[in-house]
Amino acid sequence: MSGRGVAVALLGPLEVRRDDVQIRLTAGRLRTLLATLAISAGDTVPVERLALALWGEELPLNARRGVQTYVARLRRALGRDVIRTLSDGYLLDVDPDRIDVLRFRRLLAEAGRASGTLAERALVEEALALWRGSPFEGVDSDWLCASASAYLQEARLGAVERRIDLDMAEGRHGELVAELMELSGRHPLREPLWERLLVALGRSGRQAEALACYERLRRLLAEELGTAPSADLRRVHASLLREEPPPDLRSPTGVRQPHARVAVFTGRAADLTQADRERFAGVRVIVGRDGGHHSFLALIWAHE
Repeated sequence: MSGRGVAVALLGPLEVRRDDVQIRLTAGRLRTLLATLAISAGDTVPVERLALALWGEELPLNARRGVQTYVARLRRALGRDVIRTLSDGYLLDVDPDRIDVLRFRRLLAEAGRASGTLAERALVEEALALWRGSPFEGVDSDWLCASASAYLQEARLGAVERRIDLDMAEGRHGELVAELMELSGRHPLREPLWERLLVALGRSGRQAEALACYERLRRLLAEELGTAPSADLRRVHASLLREEPPPDLRSPTGVRQPHARVAVFTGRAADLTQADRERFAGVRVIVGRDGGHHSFLALIWAHE
């Protein structure tokens, strides 16, 4: 492998090193080009995809020539041996394990295969420890934000939920309440987090707080999406009303990574139609505010 010694960190502010010496890329499109190549290190990235990441839909007249120019500049910064030219695109010739995004995905895949063993927790925690902030900080690319960043954020939340499940299996419900309150506050429409919060509160003897949380979520879902809580949340709610310990979570075992197909919507919540929700099998919707009170960003994909 030619690019031995090169490391790229994207799970937070962009960091690039070669032989432990930091390399600073000040040009925005150079940073975007490197990030796009890095998330596919070891695989060929077509020129068309690189152009889309660099310029979005407003491509220059000669996008291929423009990509060549930026590749030449990136080679001067990293070393000519780091980027290979192939017939249909370019390849970052770097050990994938030295790209934190790819290492994160590998660790989650290993954790999934190690489900139910002592190794699973260590792998999940090692994967989560790679995160230093939001993905691709300092990289300005709508394409990366709408595809790779959304995928990674979902994978991270899935890993956090799995780590929480492992903690709950050890009876650490009370210790998790504060973390789950913070997470549900940052992701107010992510129902799996609320389900875990309700279970943690109920199993800690805090039924009244759990019922209040459920009512807050019910109103939020009705106002923002025009929907009701999921069947699993209603099941937990029913047990709380009966003053019984909430049932165990019926979450899948092991870490599951989302499929890479992503659809992006912006506008009012009413713009997200039922047909949109059913576009993929096993649909899952992630919603967050994007500006005004009624704005949202919805990302939909199917689990593998």
